[in-house]
Amino acid sequence: MADVYDKETRSSVMQKIRSKGNKSTELRLIDLFKEYRITGWRRNYPVKGHPDFVFSDKRVALFVDGCFWHGHNCRNTRPKENADYWDKKRERNILHDKKITDSFEARGWTVVRIWECELKKKNRNETMARLQEVLNQYKQHNIDT
Repeated sequence: MADVYDKETRSSVMQKIRSKGNKSTELRLIDLFKEYRITGWRRNYPVKGHPDFVFSDKRVALFVDGCFWHGHNCRNTRPKENADYWDKKRERNILHDKKITDSFEARGWTVVRIWECELKKKNRNETMARLQEVLNQYKQHNIDT
């Protein structure tokens, strides 16, 4: 399918997408934290790798990844125009995500990655249960040791 915008308009649209404060990712997750009564998180935590949220007492770093930008094929949307550029961009993002995850795990952190599509109504119960399980495992681990 051809793009509905010309090249200049598409470029302008893409430039307006920000890496922080996106309503479909981080701000939506904050609403879910409140709804599911998940506490103990912080944003803008000064740690190398810049996770979207940190549970510092549990050493859990949480990243909310946009499906298109980070290579999830849930919607199978791939631009036909400039396809090489976008494929390489996504590949670089995937490699960068892996390096960041490896870096956190090497420092003893648990990394949780949530896809943008997992925050939608039909997926959110499962997603939040997965997050709560990770957070509870840490709590259980501390009690046992």
